[in-house]
Amino acid sequence: MVVLNRIYTKTGDDGTTALGTGERRPKYDLRIEAYGTVDETNAAIGVVRLHTRDMPEFDAMLGRIQNDLFDLGADLAVPEREGKAERLRVVASQVERLERDIDALNEKLAPLTSFVLPGGTPSAAYLHVARTICRRAERTMVELAARPGEPVGAAGIQYMNRLSDFLFVASRAANQNGAGDVLWVPGQNR
Repeated sequence: MVVLNRIYTKTGDDGTTALGTGERRPKYDLRIEAYGTVDETNAAIGVVRLHTRDMPEFDAMLGRIQNDLFDLGADLAVPEREGKAERLRVVASQVERLERDIDALNEKLAPLTSFVLPGGTPSAAYLHVARTICRRAERTMVELAARPGEPVGAAGIQYMNRLSDFLFVASRAANQNGAGDVLWVPGQNR
């Protein structure tokens, strides 16, 4: 259980922050950047949900994703080390559930004939913002995983890859199942 009874600790005043292991790292550390960008993705999805209250099933999907993103933040905040007790990790079943949600949304969409520009309804536009933040988080996680001694769970990277796909498909669903998509017209303004 998490108990937060004091919000400011002053321990970060020196430009460092603590991982879940207690290890202190500079606030610009790539691991901190990774879980900070996952948190930013979560906040963007929170904004989307302001526009999905009239779509309970869709909103429930987004709520589950927000919880999963907190799991992923916890996963990244406690790097996996040999011989250490297992901590909260993102697992394959979370990725699989996201895939099922993508398939459920996608089966109602017409095939695309062009790339989609971010826009349409407010929820679709905000989903595109969340998607681009998600992609940045994924790139940061992949870069972190490529560094020696910086383990990142494969399921966490897979989750973020699928989440960006989900957010794209969800944006089309939020645009009247694609009918309100704003399509790219190559060279339109030449």
